[in-house]
Amino acid sequence: MLAIGCGLMSTPKLLMLDEPSLGLAPLMVVHVFRIVLKINGEGVTILLVEQNVNRTLRVAEFAYVLETGRINLEGPANRLLENPHIKKAYLGLWRSS
Repeated sequence: MLAIGCGLMSTPKLLMLDEPSLGLAPLMVVHVFRIVLKINGEGVTILLVEQNVNRTLRVAEFAYVLETGRINLEGPANRLLENPHIKKAYLGLWRSS
């Protein structure tokens, strides 16, 4: 939270966040993502690097999925959230045949 606050002191147009939820309690993760949405709603572009795929794709507009250092998928976040590979590999969901 302090790092985000420090980043906002210069009223940036772009705020880059690297793993803002890392090591936080689940309730704090929810709080951090609410703040990220609020900051974005105030006109600041957010570049978010995050391993919490589910929560990130629910707040992002566009996303890139990197696997072994390469962009494997990209597109609107809501579409990626429905992608079968994303569901299986990152969300633990899959269809039974």
